[in-house]
Amino acid sequence: MVSLFLDKTLIKNNWDNDELELERELIRALENKVILLYFGSGECPRCQEFAPILKEFFVRLTDEFYVERSSQLVLIYVSLDETEEKQDKFLKKMPKRWFFLPFLDDLKKELELKFSVTELPMVVVLKPNGEVIAANAVEEIKEMGPACFQNWQEAADLVDRNFRLAEDFEEPPWRSVTDPVRRLKYKLKKKKRKKKSNQEEDEDDEDKNASS
Repeated sequence: MVSLFLDKTLIKNNWDNDELELERELIRALENKVILLYFGSGECPRCQEFAPILKEFFVRLTDEFYVERSSQLVLIYVSLDETEEKQDKFLKKMPKRWFFLPFLDDLKKELELKFSVTELPMVVVLKPNGEVIAANAVEEIKEMGPACFQNWQEAADLVDRNFRLAEDFEEPPWRSVTDPVRRLKYKLKKKKRKKKSNQEEDEDDEDKNASS
């Protein structure tokens, strides 16, 4: 499955919109996990009905508030929204652990053709190697909820993380020469936003003091 995303970029739906573009980052994010490709649109009526169900489904399987350990599950949103603004508006309401593709990425169209997307919403369930477990799991998710993940997990032949070899975790990952630059970019962006937020708070305090 990782091969589909080589030389491409996956974006994490968190505050910084961290980008996964290095091969090692993509492998770490996708290996030994059931992969869901969610084809949808924020303005599609059926998607609007299904999105909260999918969100609850994903959160109950991955959020430590509900489970002792996050399930071996990753979701990639393949947006069919009309504009990037509409895509962003939809993603703001969705889990921060979701991934999505850049709005103008041609891979979205390739995936749409590869998995014969003819209706929305559509959730393709894949093994880590890219084999299809379910061509469209929308109804399965609606009817069974998180319980259907166990069936997918067994079909995917995932390696239980409790039994991974110790060396899988002890060996430090190699780092690309571009890593420090990319990490610094995110830190500076975060620092700039924080500084702006602090300035706004200071201005609010000054206004309050002046009015009193």
